[in-house]
Amino acid sequence: MFDDDRASQALGIELVETGSGHASARMRITEAMVNGHGIAHGGYLFLLADTAFACACNSHGPTTVAARADITFIRPARRGDLLIARAEQRSQFGRSGIYDVSVHCGDQLIAEFRGHSRSLNTEGAKP
Repeated sequence: MFDDDRASQALGIELVETGSGHASARMRITEAMVNGHGIAHGGYLFLLADTAFACACNSHGPTTVAARADITFIRPARRGDLLIARAEQRSQFGRSGIYDVSVHCGDQLIAEFRGHSRSLNTEGAKP
């Protein structure tokens, strides 16, 4: 799935690790990602966390999408920071799941993200 994710790749996001129910992705904050306050725009932090979430929830096989997600910003990230997002499955029930993603810069917690996933019913879908 990540190999076809043009949005994440265009931002320089790299998939570091993936396994059953977990994934890690990293991204360096560039000048283009900094807002008018001189800190990383929250949308880029969300996108990094969402990418790790997507890789984790699709690690089980069926095509899975986000049903909802939210993020809490803890500290600002700045130009040049290398961020890593680590996603972990918390629960799976039927076609739904809950995943937590922590975004760090070194030892500093930058943001916490929670995503709710839903596996698609692909019976009869076009190949």
